[in-house]
Amino acid sequence: MNMPQSPILKRFLSWFDNHALDETSVDQKRVDWLRVIPFALLHLACFAVIWVDWSLFAVGVAVFLYVLRMFAITGFYHRYFSHKTFRTSRPMQLIFAVLGASAVQRGPLWWASMHRHHHASSDLEEDAHSPSQHGFLWSHLGWFLSETNFKTRMNRVKELAKFPELLFLDRFDVVVPILLAIGLFVLGEMLATRAPHLATNGV
Repeated sequence: MNMPQSPILKRFLSWFDNHALDETSVDQKRVDWLRVIPFALLHLACFAVIWVDWSLFAVGVAVFLYVLRMFAITGFYHRYFSHKTFRTSRPMQLIFAVLGASAVQRGPLWWASMHRHHHASSDLEEDAHSPSQHGFLWSHLGWFLSETNFKTRMNRVKELAKFPELLFLDRFDVVVPILLAIGLFVLGEMLATRAPHLATNGV
C-alpha cells in the first residue's frame, strides 16, 4: 500500500531521485525554494577552505578537475549531447555522460533538452535563458531552480532517451558527484598515510 507523500517530502526526495517530484506547476517564475538549499550549501561550503591548510597537490587536483569538468560540459554536454556535432561509441558516450554529470549541472538528458529548447525558442517568452524576456538574474540563475524547468523535456532528446544508462544518470544525477566526493576523500586519506609529503590531510 502506497502512503501519500507530502509536497515537502517529494521535493526533498527529488534531490536524489528526479522522478520523485510530479510536474504539477506551470508557473515558469515559481522557484522551488527547497531545491535552493543544496545549491546554496554547495557554494557556502567553499568558505570551509579557511579552516584547512593547502598544498600544491591539492591545488593541482582542483585545477585538473575544474578543467576536466568544464571541458566535459562544453565538449560533451553541449557539443555532443545537445548538438550532436560528432559521433562516438556507446561506451564513450557513457564516459562523456559521467564526466559531464561530475560537474553537478544535472543529468545529460536534462541538460541537452533544456539547451535544445533554448535554441528552438531563443529570446521568446518560453526561453528561460532570455535576459530580454525574464531579466538577468532569472536567465542566469532562477530558471534552473524553477518548478517548470525541473523535468527533462524528453520530446527534445528522443534519440538519447533510448539508452537506459543515460536515463539512469539523468534520473539519479546526484550519484556521480557524490561518488566523486567520496573518491577524493578516500584518495586524500590514503595519500596522507602513504605519501604524507603531498599534504593531503588538510592540517
